[in-house]
Amino acid sequence: MNDELHTYLSRIRPLHEKAMEMARLRWSHVAKPLNSLGILEDDIVKIAGISGTSNVDIGRRALLILCGDNGIVEEGVTQTGQEVTAVVTENMTEGNSSVCIMADRAGVDVFPVDIGVSRDLRSGSRHPLIRRKIAYGTKNFRKEPAMTRAEAVKSMETGIRLVEELAQKGYHLIATGEMGIGNTTTSSAVSSMLLKRDPEELTGRGAGLNEEGLRKKLEVIKEAIETYGPGCRDVTDILASVGGFDIAGLAGVFLGGAICRIPVLIDGFISAAAALAAERIYPGCRDYMLASHVSAEPAGRRLLDELGLAPLIQAHMCLGEGTGAVAAVPLLDMAADVYTKMSSFEDIHIEEYKPMEGV
Repeated sequence: MNDELHTYLSRIRPLHEKAMEMARLRWSHVAKPLNSLGILEDDIVKIAGISGTSNVDIGRRALLILCGDNGIVEEGVTQTGQEVTAVVTENMTEGNSSVCIMADRAGVDVFPVDIGVSRDLRSGSRHPLIRRKIAYGTKNFRKEPAMTRAEAVKSMETGIRLVEELAQKGYHLIATGEMGIGNTTTSSAVSSMLLKRDPEELTGRGAGLNEEGLRKKLEVIKEAIETYGPGCRDVTDILASVGGFDIAGLAGVFLGGAICRIPVLIDGFISAAAALAAERIYPGCRDYMLASHVSAEPAGRRLLDELGLAPLIQAHMCLGEGTGAVAAVPLLDMAADVYTKMSSFEDIHIEEYKPMEGV
């Protein structure tokens, strides 16, 4: 770890216990059955602990979409070519993608980021492109490491700085997204190495691979683990060997949330792989993460379980882009409204619910 990254991480502090205690007390007074909003209540309490105040405010929220290409696409592990990454990223800047339409409905500001797309991009005016290109795509990790260790660190630092910039603009919640053809292959490889599990348990069909494509995908992942695994000293080495600029950048976003005390919503499989990488780099930063949904990819549930996080949504989604994270925002809005606006038992002059043994 370089000195700059170490300096960033030294700023991370534990959750604010007093704010969480006050938030729990507020929930206990709201005129409804105790704990009846389940994970929504837990997440509001966590947001209080993250922000350091029981006056929960998630009124300004952003979606960071980290976009980058992956050299492993050369090995036939995807249904489409990597040129699709650039096209979709440009469409995002014009507001013309699934997540952009969903974000409009949810009141989330969209920030597409070119962290490693394989060509230069034009930008639309709806959601102007943030240009932070590390390189024109990663290398083919079947032939050589995906990136250098320095590039992996730079990607993480880029993610941290993106969060800092949003914090300075007054954002209170960050959703994570990504775009990069081939990134379920990189995520499966990273997850297999982090979890020390067989790739067959964690690898799915991504965007619709057939049996031959899935066989190739598993073959290159297994080979990469055998090649790079013994030499990986830490998480940064894993990201450099088989990761992508999007995954490393998102790991930085999750670290940035802990540094800047802003809750960060995990999206799906790729985002969760990055979240686990961040947690392994700085144990405890998962306290600053919220799980939006369970990805339909095989590793989706395993990664959240490893992080100890409970998802808000189970909808068999696997689109990526941040769609699951954005879909969770209206649920958090509704929970925050109940938390802040609903009458207390005292207001309506009835006796409060009391915790019962075994409940």
